[in-house]
Amino acid sequence: MRLVVLLLFLVAGPAAAAPAAEPWPLWERHDESSRQVVDQAPWARFLRTYLTPGAGGVARVAYARVTPADRQALEADLVRLAASPVSTFTRAEQRAYWTNLYNQLTIVVVLRHMPTPSITSINLSPGLFSSGPWDAKLIQVEGTKLSLNDIEHRILRPIWRDPRTHYTVNCASIGCPNLAGEPYTAANMAAALDRGARDYVNSPRGASVQAGRLTASKIYDWYQSDFGGSERGVIAHLKQYAGPELARSLEGVSTVRAYEYDWALNAP
Repeated sequence: MRLVVLLLFLVAGPAAAAPAAEPWPLWERHDESSRQVVDQAPWARFLRTYLTPGAGGVARVAYARVTPADRQALEADLVRLAASPVSTFTRAEQRAYWTNLYNQLTIVVVLRHMPTPSITSINLSPGLFSSGPWDAKLIQVEGTKLSLNDIEHRILRPIWRDPRTHYTVNCASIGCPNLAGEPYTAANMAAALDRGARDYVNSPRGASVQAGRLTASKIYDWYQSDFGGSERGVIAHLKQYAGPELARSLEGVSTVRAYEYDWALNAP
């Protein structure tokens, strides 16, 4: 089964052709005078209860342990979050809101379809050749129906234009950057972005060098345009966040030998 999941990126929608970052003018509105702060306590409680460290430094979600009451509470919290007047928030509050919403919505989708070996097996997206849940309209915010792809590729990526966004949105998979152990906030986002980049880049899931040959996460292939637009840009990004050991290994490396990604569910 693991081999099958590892190979899913060859045919799965998000791997075959990653969506481009396309701005959605509707979500450009914001109010820098706002003092509104979104209450993330329910999401924080869920993370404290069900997110645990696992082998290889992968944060694991104990989906099978989630009680019916806690799942219901998480679903209810999504309804509350969806009712937020997000266009009246500051830019910083909006970024935290959208990132948390994406991650919480992803967890809820997986919980609705347990047991499953991979999120790619949850085929909700419309279209004959689509896979996974990413294009399904799953939530409505300010009267507009949104998909996970809308949140990531039409809001987060085009508005903030920050490659570190990829380290904060979690796709419930082993190969993905870890789901953060606490909600993002306007106050902690800057530090969390850097921490997420360092943690992933320096993990084998992000980058590894053997005999001078670099293997990197498929994220850097799918979204190469966000990482400098070339393999040299990807390598420069890796060097920016590499610890001493990886930095030494990357000396003289100018190409990526291979890209890998594991779509197996990030469960214990």
